[in-house]
Amino acid sequence: SAIANQKLEMFFIAPPYIGQGYGRSIMAHLFSDFAIKSVDVNEQNAAAVRFYLKQHFEVLSRDERDDGGKPYPILHLGLKT
Repeated sequence: SAIANQKLEMFFIAPPYIGQGYGRSIMAHLFSDFAIKSVDVNEQNAAAVRFYLKQHFEVLSRDERDDGGKPYPILHLGLKT
């Protein structure tokens, strides 16, 4: 994972470990140790969107294109207050 200014910039779990609780455990540490408050996710990655919503994030806004201008819709998520 990579973090900048309380924003989770990237977070990946190897496929064999998805669904085994590792993601939740790592996120708990990131929340407590780095006070993560936001993350961006590709809207087309339904599993990642579901994961972040379960981690108490909510959709704040949406862009039609990614930072590179490609047609990948990006959801900007923030921690629920």
